[in-house]
Amino acid sequence: MAAAENGDIFDLEGYGAVGFSGDMPVLLTRSETIVMPHGSELMMLPDRALIAYNLDRDRFETLTRNPYAPDEKIFPVAVFNSPGYVNRHFCAYFAMVDTGPLPLFSYGAVGFGRSRFRSAAIQVDTEPRQDLRQMPRNKVVQGVGHMQKKYPNNRLMRHLETCALQYGCPAGKNFFLQRYEAPLPTSRVCNANCLGCISLQPGPGLHACQDRIAFTPTAQEIAQVALEHIRQVPKAVVSFGQGCEGEPLTAHKAIVPAVQMIREQTGQGTINLNTNASLPEHVKTLCETGLDSMRVSMNSVRQKTYTAYFRPKSYAWEDMLKSIDTARAHNKFVAVNYLNCPGFTDSEKEAAALFEFIRNHDINMIQWRNLNYDPRLYVDTMEAVSPGGKPLGMAALIESLKQTFPRLIHGYFNPPKERF
Repeated sequence: MAAAENGDIFDLEGYGAVGFSGDMPVLLTRSETIVMPHGSELMMLPDRALIAYNLDRDRFETLTRNPYAPDEKIFPVAVFNSPGYVNRHFCAYFAMVDTGPLPLFSYGAVGFGRSRFRSAAIQVDTEPRQDLRQMPRNKVVQGVGHMQKKYPNNRLMRHLETCALQYGCPAGKNFFLQRYEAPLPTSRVCNANCLGCISLQPGPGLHACQDRIAFTPTAQEIAQVALEHIRQVPKAVVSFGQGCEGEPLTAHKAIVPAVQMIREQTGQGTINLNTNASLPEHVKTLCETGLDSMRVSMNSVRQKTYTAYFRPKSYAWEDMLKSIDTARAHNKFVAVNYLNCPGFTDSEKEAAALFEFIRNHDINMIQWRNLNYDPRLYVDTMEAVSPGGKPLGMAALIESLKQTFPRLIHGYFNPPKERF
């Protein structure tokens, strides 16, 4: 499968689709692909050569021109899979000289067979929390109008309107649709400098996907949003730490009293913190105040490769581990938001470190998320820091974890406390 210069996608007859795990090309097969999930998006990768498998010659080939029409340029095609699916392989491409990094999306491998696109992906969560078919825009607009009348002076709700209507944020939409999980963005700053930060990219090479929140909501504004959602939604989840903000723990002066206000009025609902877990003393305070769960973002469970991606500015690896242990000591539900890149995440050394990490820190869940970053650049960067060895395969890794840790939950979304 290839893309023409005008963006048209077509089947490249006589060639098999290829994915990559690290620096290893893999021929995609029907047994290791699924019908492309609804809501997934296909992307042409400009300034990159396509890697495909020549079925007649039984070899991988790098193509920049259509072999049947040499005057036509062709380009690789990647898939941005819908929420709930983790990439088994990433798109097979070769970057040309002086080509900048790809935009901040994930780039799954995809092929075409029997009249359907097929993704090299694994479904890890069946909940339709972010299924676009259940988020009709007219209903979102209706919900926005209702909240504008009910809370005309709440700045956080106005911010969520932009998230839902301008950026199409599923979490923002769900708040106005009164379903599942509501976002509580709070922080204007961050104490990490992640390579793939989607809300702030100061350099010229990459662009943030969305604007970071420009103010810190008051505790009252936060509590209003949370209580509105909890009172209307069965098994509601409200979460600090969103893509449109920095690190929520840096806004502890707002979120701690907000949690207190919520818990003074109701014991219902799950209050969750999505975080880099950098400030264990504030994690402890939140646990004692009414926090129910914490999700810690990690690209790696090895210190060197974690640090190379997160680039902490004012905290250490040990602070993050202490926060996890603190939350578990308070009997809070802890998930790891594990940012996946096939070939790195399932490499021998990373997998071994993951098993040790789970044994040492007793986490409750892994949320398998696709890393939104140029995958080949990421693999090269991480390998330069600490080589990981051969890939074991994403499916094999997940299955091995299930066998070794039968109580460990695998999924994509923050669960309500009724499912802890």
